Amino acid sequence: NQVLEMFDHAYSNYMEHAYPADELMPLTCRGRVRGQEPSRGDVDDALGKFSLTLIDTLDTLVVLNKTKEFEEAVKKVIKDVNLDNDIVVSVFETNIRVLGGLLGGHSVAIMLKEKGEYMQWYNGELLHMAKELGYKLLPAFNTTSGLPYPRVNLKFGVRHPEARTGTETDTCTACAGTLILEFAALSRFTGTSIFEEYARKALDFIWEKRQRSSNLVGVTINIHTGDWVRKDSGVGAGIDSYYEYLLKAYVLLGDDSFLERFNTHYDAIMRYISQPPLLLDVHIHKPMLNARTWMDSLLAFFPGLQVLKGDIRPAIETHEMLYQVIKKHNFLPEAFTTDFRVHWAQHPLRPEFAESTYFLYKATGDPYYLEVGKTLIENLNKYARVPCGFAAMKDVRTGSHEDRMDSFFLAEMFKYLYLLFADKEDMIFDIEDYIFTTEAHLLPLWLSTTNQTISKKNTSTEYTELDDSNFDWTCPNTQILFPNDPMFAQSIREPLKNVVDKSCPRGISRAEESLGSGPKPPLRARDFMASNPEHLEILKKMGVSLIHLKDGRVQLVQHAVQAASSLDAEDGLRFMQEMIELSSQQQKEQQLPPRAVQIVSHPFFGRVVLTAGPAQFGMDLSKHKAGTRGFVATIKPYNGCSEITNPEAVKEKIALMQRGQCMFAEKARNIQKAGAIGGIVIDDNEGSSSDTAPLFQMAGDGKNTDDITIPMLFLFNKEGNIILDAIREYEAVEVLLSDKAKDRATIFKGKMIPNYIIDSNLEMENMDQKSSENDSHKPNSEEAPSESQDAGAVSEEPEGGGESSAVGDSDPLSPASAASASVSMADEDPHTSGPAEAGAPEPACTPGDSQPQEQNTQTEASSKAHWDSKVQPMESILADWNEDIEAFEMMEKDEL
Repeated sequence: NQVLEMFDHAYSNYMEHAYPADELMPLTCRGRVRGQEPSRGDVDDALGKFSLTLIDTLDTLVVLNKTKEFEEAVKKVIKDVNLDNDIVVSVFETNIRVLGGLLGGHSVAIMLKEKGEYMQWYNGELLHMAKELGYKLLPAFNTTSGLPYPRVNLKFGVRHPEARTGTETDTCTACAGTLILEFAALSRFTGTSIFEEYARKALDFIWEKRQRSSNLVGVTINIHTGDWVRKDSGVGAGIDSYYEYLLKAYVLLGDDSFLERFNTHYDAIMRYISQPPLLLDVHIHKPMLNARTWMDSLLAFFPGLQVLKGDIRPAIETHEMLYQVIKKHNFLPEAFTTDFRVHWAQHPLRPEFAESTYFLYKATGDPYYLEVGKTLIENLNKYARVPCGFAAMKDVRTGSHEDRMDSFFLAEMFKYLYLLFADKEDMIFDIEDYIFTTEAHLLPLWLSTTNQTISKKNTSTEYTELDDSNFDWTCPNTQILFPNDPMFAQSIREPLKNVVDKSCPRGISRAEESLGSGPKPPLRARDFMASNPEHLEILKKMGVSLIHLKDGRVQLVQHAVQAASSLDAEDGLRFMQEMIELSSQQQKEQQLPPRAVQIVSHPFFGRVVLTAGPAQFGMDLSKHKAGTRGFVATIKPYNGCSEITNPEAVKEKIALMQRGQCMFAEKARNIQKAGAIGGIVIDDNEGSSSDTAPLFQMAGDGKNTDDITIPMLFLFNKEGNIILDAIREYEAVEVLLSDKAKDRATIFKGKMIPNYIIDSNLEMENMDQKSSENDSHKPNSEEAPSESQDAGAVSEEPEGGGESSAVGDSDPLSPASAASASVSMADEDPHTSGPAEAGAPEPACTPGDSQPQEQNTQTEASSKAHWDSKVQPMESILADWNEDIEAFEMMEKDEL
């Protein structure tokens, strides 16, 4: 009764204040006439000066048992509506709303006439109007592909000089693929086969152009060439009703080819797009990669379609997630993110969620869905109801209104809400004898055996790739879909009841999977963790072997013959492809140059520079040229995965921690909370070094990392041990984190410099003077190469990036450019320096330059002369450095 009262409020206000205009403007209580109101862009393409809302509402009047009002409305349409207007309209919207509305009205009109009480005068007038409109839409199909133009002029068609359309090249998949029900019904009602033929040709073309490896379709397609213009794929805006019409075309027309196509697409949707409870767009060529991080409200129809398919569990999951969003915002925002924040805030009173609620109630009989429907009714009355109807929400967060009440609100919303609450005795006909179009118009199922001019089987396409298991539950019987357990649907919903508040859909999904029965979705590369025993077991089942390399990476190798089944082998292949795609994409899109950790305290004074891996979060050292300088401190616990227990030791210092056990971003947040000004993560794989391994950058944890403001760097095990050894020997070790090594003049600017460095600088100046005097007499003499030149050759990054590899531990690492060497000497020694000592560092040598080995030895000896007795243990380290330098120079030459 409440639904009936709400419908009366909306319908009577349209008839009183707007008719014969296309739509009601409920805030200003007047009709929306195209051309008289400011243009709203593509939205206005639905308006054709044909009393859109009245035509769209015809069969709703009969469903709500308002037969007298229906009879009056049909007479008004026949008398007043003109379809021959010089106006450009959307082929898609005109088909589903006007052609569908006329056919739905005709369907219930002949049903009422047959019952003998109402519509006895009716003689197919609505069908004649539908046929006239059908012919007006046909010019849009004048393309080589058979895909229709997106718009048509009702009076002049497409290519006529006065048509003002026909220049478009693209259309959406749903726009071209949502015609078959209305066009086939028109052909079956009238016996004129051309309409069904055109709609079938468009569907056939889309099917042929699907991406063959993923079996997905894109959002927009070129109507002349068939090339995909937008290559993202989902179940929301732009594609939604294409999938819906494949299944419903099978139900209405009985053609097996439509069911086969639907099942092929559905298998791909559940494999790639469905990430319970989310439905996320992916790339058709790289279906394991998400195309965006938000969902649009039109996908709310999909649980209802899943009910028709007979796949109830994911329908319950997605519907419940959407309901949680509605409870948070009162309405479903036009788009919302994966963590359930508002992306587009408007809500034009869309009916898709009510549609899915109705279907789920029909399938489960669970009274929970009656409560959901009650919530929808209450929210509409509380937030959308205005004196002249119901107004769309301009912003669900503020509750502001838009002067808009779309025709689909009367055509669909009240129909589904009434059917949700209606008992059988409340209906004057059996709703099960009809199928709903995407606009909820009613087409009788008996059309499947009427005027069949088209072969049931599409013989032009082979379906050899299909698996018979796709056809389970072809015509689901809801009486046997569930065990005799009234709590069945609730058990599926329960893990999702706080999904929006927790904002952790992926975690919920994993937990939900463990509760569910039946096959789990394939393991995604982005979720894979080498430390997870369950993941390792899944890899084994897919025939994928995991090999731990010495440098800490893991190598994945697949042998299909070792997989548990052919399907598992296929999943394994997809998993491997995704790993390669992820690695490649990260390398291309997120590659960062290596950073430097420079030890500036006694006795190093900036001479020791360690090559460090960057982080994709935290302070960007390339934008902070001064870098971050501070003493280092080892944290407790050493892995940094929980609250730091020695914050007093870490405050205002650079924290040292070990890799592993948790995400890098989590470590960063913990040390930042403890007061650290920066962090260095040291690899836990013994012996790993940037000499032999490509440099890695630390990735985030998939969440927003804007809260991390300190710099984070990564050192392999060998480089990290240099700092740890220095701590053991000298206790207080100060380092500089920067984008590249600094010269000592920069490091010690404004700071007290040890006397022996000052002395050596004076000595250097004297040597400079002598050198310049000598140079004036000997212009061709060779300069002895300095230590910094040698170091320059080492610390330069070689051309070409490092190798790619996928890392599978708990720290999400992504490959970056290979580092040239783990350690480099950053400055000249005072006794052997050239003129560059006082100013900028000497330019690096090219990889092909040769350096006399004797000079290295001299440099090493002279530098040691100015270090105190504590430096003696560094001899072995210096020897290692020289070996590294020689080895890397040789490697560079080999590469060149």
